[in-house]
Amino acid sequence: MKKKIVSLFALSLFFFAAIQPVFAQTVTTENDTATGKRKIGDPYAKLPANIERITYFGERADISPDNQRVAFMAKSFGDAMVVDLQTKRITCLTCHIPAAAFLRVMHLSNGDYLLIGADHFEDIRTSRNRDNELWYMSKVPGSKPVKLGQKMSEGAAISKKSMKISFSELHEQIPDVQPGHSRLVVVDLDLSGSTPQLVNRQIVYESPDKSCTVEAGDFYDNDTKMTFTCYEPGNNASVMGIDLKTKQVTNFTKAPGTYNEVEGIFPDGKYVCVEGDRQCAWLGGHGSGNADIWKLGLDGTGKDFVRLTTFNDYRGGKVSNPVVATNGKFMAFQVARSHEVAGVGYGIMIYKFTK
Repeated sequence: MKKKIVSLFALSLFFFAAIQPVFAQTVTTENDTATGKRKIGDPYAKLPANIERITYFGERADISPDNQRVAFMAKSFGDAMVVDLQTKRITCLTCHIPAAAFLRVMHLSNGDYLLIGADHFEDIRTSRNRDNELWYMSKVPGSKPVKLGQKMSEGAAISKKSMKISFSELHEQIPDVQPGHSRLVVVDLDLSGSTPQLVNRQIVYESPDKSCTVEAGDFYDNDTKMTFTCYEPGNNASVMGIDLKTKQVTNFTKAPGTYNEVEGIFPDGKYVCVEGDRQCAWLGGHGSGNADIWKLGLDGTGKDFVRLTTFNDYRGGKVSNPVVATNGKFMAFQVARSHEVAGVGYGIMIYKFTK
C-alpha cells in the first residue's frame, strides 16, 4: 500500500464533524472534577493571537529536530501521522502497517522515529500497560517499525543531541520489578548494525513503593541530567530531576497536594512545561483532569511558575502533552477533555512564544 498523503483540510473537516456534537455537550456540562467558578462555553472557539489550531484530530504531538514538522498520533492505538507546518499537508507514517496499535510517535535526533505501543490491540488496559513497548522506524518513506525488545511504561525521554533514550519499568511490563516499585532506565540506541539495538543499559533511579511512580521526561545539560514525573497517591504529581552522574534527585515543584506532570523542556534546560492544576486553587477541582500548561523554572525553589494556557477556565476544558521546539520559538500541544483518559486528544495546537 502506498503511503497516504491527505490534505489537512479534508482530514480536519472529517474529524471535526465526528467529534463536534460530543464535544459541544462536554464543554457545557459540569463534571465531577471541573465545576467551581468555571465558565460555560467552548474554550477553543476564540483562540489567543499566539495560538493556532493546525489539526482537528490527533494527540501526543512531537516536533521534528528541524522544527518544520509535527508528528502525532491519529488516535490511541492507531496510526502515526506527521504534518508539515508550512504546507499543512498531513502524511500517514504507518498506514502501510496492518492494524497498527501505537500510542506515541517521537523524533530521534537524526530524524528517524521512535514508536511506542503494542504489536496488536487486545484491550485498553492490557495493550497500554503490559504490552507497551519500544519500536524503531527509519524516516525513509515506507519503512516498517522494528521491535527493540523492550517493554516499558507510558512515555520515553529522547535526547535532542544523541541516541540516548530513557523510560520507566513497572511490574506490569517487567515481572522482575517488584509490585508497586518503578525504575528509570537509560540506554543508547545503536544503529551501526543490520538490526537496531538498545545498548549501555543503566538503571539510574528506583522507587520502592507507590508513593512515587516514575515516568521519564527529558534530557538536558548535554544529557547529564534528566527530568521525570513522580506520580503520587491522590491524583497528585511532582516534577523531579536527576543528575545522571551523581544520582542526586531534586523536587522542582515542592507543592504537595497538587498535580504537576513534566512534558517538554526549553532548549536552555532552565525551564520545562508542566501539565498543572494550580489554577484549581481559585477555579475548583483537582488533578490531571483539570490540566492547563504552566512554565516552571528548574531553579529548585518551586516558585518560578507561570501559567501559559487558560483553557481550564471553562468547564470541560483541558489541554495537555506540550513539547517545545528545539529553537525555543514555539510549542505544540493537544486539545483534550477533562473527563477523558489521560493522553486522549482531539487536535494539535501551536503556541508561539512572545517576548
